[in-house]
Amino acid sequence: MTDPLRVAVVGATGYAGFELARLLLRHPRIEKPVFYLREGHAGVRCLTELYPQLRGWGEAPCKPLSVEAVASSGAQVVFLSTPHEASLELVPALLAANPALRIVDLSGAYRFRSPETFAHWYKLAAPDSATLAEAVYGLPELYADALPAARLVANPGCYPTSVILGLRPLVQAGWINTARGIVCDCKSGVSGAGKEPKRETHFVEVNENFRAYGLFTHRHTPEITEHSGLAPESFIFTTHLLPVERGILSTLYMWLNPARRADEIEALYRKSFAARPMVRVLPHGRLPELQHVTHTNFCDIGFALDPAGERLVVVSCLDNLGKGAAGQAVQNMNRMWGYPETAGLL
Repeated sequence: MTDPLRVAVVGATGYAGFELARLLLRHPRIEKPVFYLREGHAGVRCLTELYPQLRGWGEAPCKPLSVEAVASSGAQVVFLSTPHEASLELVPALLAANPALRIVDLSGAYRFRSPETFAHWYKLAAPDSATLAEAVYGLPELYADALPAARLVANPGCYPTSVILGLRPLVQAGWINTARGIVCDCKSGVSGAGKEPKRETHFVEVNENFRAYGLFTHRHTPEITEHSGLAPESFIFTTHLLPVERGILSTLYMWLNPARRADEIEALYRKSFAARPMVRVLPHGRLPELQHVTHTNFCDIGFALDPAGERLVVVSCLDNLGKGAAGQAVQNMNRMWGYPETAGLL
């Protein structure tokens, strides 16, 4: 394609929405995106009114949100950076109003194969079954071939992206002794909790503090189950809130059967992600750090193996607003339209 892509963004006032705006305004293959804002931001005509740091990046026009306005705008792809309940209503309405539209949804509304899974874990109404059947889980490292034809892409959660990418090669190879259990010990920056004010994310609660939350109840759990290839009873998924702005570091503990050498493990990861430019595999013994992935769309994967070759620790690290949200959404768009996956991301 040589013509610039026409893009609409619904919702740009959250942390992921701002990150998405920042990426799209500098993307080399699209026209200026148009941002549609919900009630509460009436009268805003340009995104720079909300984010002065975007001044000089190009036009960022804002319009009031309605299904009719987006469907008739001429946009070819729509990003939804909206709450789950909003996406539940907007996705089928937009697809019905304009069947030519293609949607990348950053919410969790269409991430699961079964509508009951979403209803159970998110405590919201189940998504429309027919719409859900069209959704492609937007993890390019796993489902790149399905993205070019997708009308609806469900952008993955940030925690699941780090865990799935860290575990999937080993699960597919059958190298993990799942009978001994896997521990997925994950830590996120505060922006992962969203922009809505909550007591537990206030500065005084987070600063100089570190806490676990959502044990055995975190709604990202079924994403890991569905896309890692693991049975629910074979792993424990724990989440923690770090006193930092952004980033996720997942430490994955497991036993191997039979024992493996470090060079075998490194070769497996390099082969698995050889064609996937947004995953960086580190040599044995080198481990990822948050400061090396924040403000990027990379997922860094490193590991350490015990001398017997039986106990393996994998560290998977990414930016929860980049590869865990907005950056991955742009990567999905690139794949959908035949652009290089790295376009606008490097």
